[in-house]
Amino acid sequence: MTASAPPYDGRHLLADLHGCRAPLDNIGLVERALRDAARIAGATVLDLRLHHFGEGEGVTGIALLAESHISIHTWPEHGYAALDFFLCGRRHDIEGALAEVEDALKPADVQTRAIARGYGVTELVG
Repeated sequence: MTASAPPYDGRHLLADLHGCRAPLDNIGLVERALRDAARIAGATVLDLRLHHFGEGEGVTGIALLAESHISIHTWPEHGYAALDFFLCGRRHDIEGALAEVEDALKPADVQTRAIARGYGVTELVG
């Protein structure tokens, strides 16, 4: 990295949602959750791709963001959803994005792991 390169402050949040009471096979619900999460985060959706595996089956999807991505994979038969939020810049509300998805999917339990990513800064996740 050159001395003149601006710092890159990235945050990567992994979330496991267990005991979801919302219908995780509902592709419309999953799409709304991703779009709303991006909006709450203050991110710009460039594209949104979803795939439904069939009646009663899960949904996988990604919101491609100007600021990185939000992805989801659901297993309705287990009431489980796995999410991946990667956003650059402290101005983005990654916790608010997760809260929005939680509100949509109604999990009984949420487990998260935060990963600092970036260069040119000494403290990324606080």
